[in-house]
Amino acid sequence: MTTAAPAEAAPHKKSSGSAEQTPRFRRPGRIRRIALPYLLLLPALILELLVHLVPMVIGIVMSFKELTQFYIRDWGTAPWTGLSNYEVSVDFDAPVGEALLHSFLVTVAFTLLSVGLCWLIGTAAAIYMQDTFRGRGLLRALFLVPYALPVYAAVITWVFMFQHDNGLVNHVLHDQLGITDKPSFWLIGDNSFVALLVVSVWKGWPFAFLIVMAGLQNIPKEQYEAAALDGAGMWQQIRRITLPSLRPVNQVLVLVLFLWTFNDFNTPYVLFGRTAPQAADLISVHIYQASFVTWNFGTGSAMSVLLLLFLLVVTGVYLLLTSRGRKTADV
Repeated sequence: MTTAAPAEAAPHKKSSGSAEQTPRFRRPGRIRRIALPYLLLLPALILELLVHLVPMVIGIVMSFKELTQFYIRDWGTAPWTGLSNYEVSVDFDAPVGEALLHSFLVTVAFTLLSVGLCWLIGTAAAIYMQDTFRGRGLLRALFLVPYALPVYAAVITWVFMFQHDNGLVNHVLHDQLGITDKPSFWLIGDNSFVALLVVSVWKGWPFAFLIVMAGLQNIPKEQYEAAALDGAGMWQQIRRITLPSLRPVNQVLVLVLFLWTFNDFNTPYVLFGRTAPQAADLISVHIYQASFVTWNFGTGSAMSVLLLLFLLVVTGVYLLLTSRGRKTADV
């Protein structure tokens, strides 16, 4: 009896020992499960490096070189110039710096107007679409058509509409409504800024509409019902409930619209061609002209780096101010 008990206990110890060793054999499988998501993301990260980071680094290196048409065949042999390209770009008393400053101011004015109008129209349309009425689904689909169309197809249509002799815009404004004394030139002169703004707002406001409409789904309807019982009208409900509830959504929306509009190259390039009018000389097209028209890639790269630094500073300040405002609102 005394010897049987230890004999029976021995197998029990072995089984417990094997149970303790079991997790050790499962560790390689656990490591593979942890590493699998990162391995799946690896192709996307490599493509991101090749498409964005590598050209960015090359552009920064080019900004310190005297890279003109004489060194296009082997740009690595272009002589180093230090900060001379940056000095030429920010010398606002010289022709190159003065033209860059004018383009920057035009881009700032264009971006502020475009982002403001896109947000205003998109928010108004999204709020209007919250009510149930017949044909609401069809109207939502029509609102998203400008955003769904390819940029080239959408803008080239506006090019034909802005034609001086047979364009639809002059036909409506001059021939039918009589608002203008004579047909206007929309793609040259001072009116080119208005034409560019119209196309940008027409193309961009559906995105604001889509984002704001998604944000409105998270606002409980009970808040509007309680406000209506307290006697609050439509404008008071929008001011006291809708806009404060949409603040996080609007903060991201405004930042994305600002970056997209400030860097927009496709719209002015398709609308005006390689050389934009002075009134609509956006900085993206201006940098393109400085690089690929005058063949001074060093100066164009310096302008691109300055634009990148400006957008980084604006984005950082914007995020800092919005985060502080959010913390103050939470307190």
